[in-house]
Amino acid sequence: MTPELESKYIRLQSILREMGNLVIGYSGGVDSTLLLKVAVDVLDNNALAVIGKSETYPLHEYEEAIRIAKSLGARWEEIRTEETDNLKFKENPIDRCYHCKTELFSKLHLIAKEKGFNWIADGAITDDLADFRPGMKAEKEQNVRSPLLEAGFTKVDVRELSKHLGLPTWDKGSFACLSSRFPYGTSITKEALQKIDAAENTLRESGFKYYRVRYHDEKTARIEVGTEEIGRLLDNELRAKIVDRFKQLGFIYITLDLQGYRTGSMNETLPNK
Repeated sequence: MTPELESKYIRLQSILREMGNLVIGYSGGVDSTLLLKVAVDVLDNNALAVIGKSETYPLHEYEEAIRIAKSLGARWEEIRTEETDNLKFKENPIDRCYHCKTELFSKLHLIAKEKGFNWIADGAITDDLADFRPGMKAEKEQNVRSPLLEAGFTKVDVRELSKHLGLPTWDKGSFACLSSRFPYGTSITKEALQKIDAAENTLRESGFKYYRVRYHDEKTARIEVGTEEIGRLLDNELRAKIVDRFKQLGFIYITLDLQGYRTGSMNETLPNK
């Protein structure tokens, strides 16, 4: 561990001690797993991981989050979030994440109040400040703290410390809820979310490490995989298997993005991009 990273690690522990107790919105991703690990080390049962369950959250990610929380010896529970019942969310405006995070944080506040916790927290890091993140407005409105961000953690820092601490998520791909697969303005339905979840499971089960399936309409899917994995999709047997599965799900046009996997590709259509 470099001296700079060690300093940030010490700072993170100090922030958590100062907080005393907290409810963490836990996704099982790289950032929130590191936060949960350090919080459990510092606060033990005064750290509570809350895993949200909804159609926007891939089933395998939900199941993995539970496994990891248990392996860390963390106190945890799940909540059902109903963002897909929110009309504004379903309309999928550019500030969609704001409505989703508002739903989540509101429920976390209820849990914190019920169980006597002083703070709710998320896994935001410094990299998030440079991206289009409408959900951060909800964080400010609902007084959500971001201990990793406060301690100055970058994604590189998170991965390095996670590896040092032996966390299985240290090299995990970035996670984003399934609603990020839809172009802004395209209506988000529970059925379409389930369709995308099943399509991405096909890629995951086929051994791809980095992947997204972008939903352009009910007939068209755009596949993104890591640039070093694009060649695998040209294998006739694997390609036929994926095409067959996607057609079973109702897609007619199945395309491959030659730019490869990248986070936030739907944001590329925004005026400031």
